[in-house]
This record gives sequence, C-alpha cells and structure tokens, in this order.
Amino acid sequence: MSYDRYVAICNPLRYSTIMTRANCLVLTSMCWVLAFSLALTESLTILMMTFCGPNIIDHFFCDVVPLVEIACTNTYTIELEVYVVCFLVLLIPIITILFYAKIIVTILRFQSNISRQKAFSTCTFSTCSAHLTVVSIFYITLPSVYYSPKGGQGRNQSKILSLLYTVFTPLINPII
Repeated sequence: MSYDRYVAICNPLRYSTIMTRANCLVLTSMCWVLAFSLALTESLTILMMTFCGPNIIDHFFCDVVPLVEIACTNTYTIELEVYVVCFLVLLIPIITILFYAKIIVTILRFQSNISRQKAFSTCTFSTCSAHLTVVSIFYITLPSVYYSPKGGQGRNQSKILSLLYTVFTPLINPII
C-alpha cells in the first residue's frame, strides 16, 4: 500500500506503467512467499524441539516463545532464529513504510496550496494514516513480545501483547 501511494504521489505520470497487473502480482507473490517461508521455518524448528515434563503452555495460543520455555533441548539456536526472523519481519516493512516520508516531502514541495490539500486529504489522512495506525500497533507490540529478555515481563503482560498483534490488529484493520 505504501509503495502504491508513493508511486501515485511521487510519480503520477508513470503510475500506470509502474503499477501494472504483473508488478502487483509480483509484489503480492513476494509477500505470500516470504510469509509462508517464515511460517515453514518456524514450524520445522518447533518440530525439531524435544519436550519433557508437563507439556502445558500458559498462553492463549501455541507460540514459539512459550514452547522454548518448556523445551528440554538447547534453545540457543532457536532463540537466535527467533531474533533474526523477527528482525527481518520488522525491517522489510519499516523500509517500505519509509515511502510515506518521501510522500510527505513530495507533497510539501507542491507549488499550489490546492494541490497540497488535495494530496494530503486523499493520501495522508484517509489511507496512509489508517495504514500507519494498524502497522504501528502491530510493530510496537511484536518486538515487545519477542525481543524482551527472559523473565523481563510478566506472563499476563506477554499474553495481552500477543493478543494485540494477533487479534486486535486484524480486527481493527477493516474498521480503519
């Protein structure tokens, strides 16, 4: 979405040649392939873990962090994998969202006040601000769950933050 708005505002005359159906399919396919590969990597990692003792997870859903807590095997590589994957999951969209900064700079360079107002009303306050709100909620809660040190936050706080990025964010996305 941010790239689409970037092209529409910063390169309006080239929009139809840049945002072709093929380009949109490539961008969408890349998102799907990356998401499925990350899910497959996490699933294979969990399958290689061994568990002993009580296999009861004090959480709302079966996530990597609670599973690492009850694992009997050495979890160093798994924790390293979680940090790397979380870093990549955060880095790629943050770079994409930086397109919004370029959009704002471009809009502020418009000579006409009417053009500036029209661009701000159609981009920034309707679609862009809603997108940034949802993404901000997701990307603020996600690292606080996965990057917090062991025992750094209470179990209930971790559950609430997990609910924010797994339930609340998709719930408000269509509303916004």
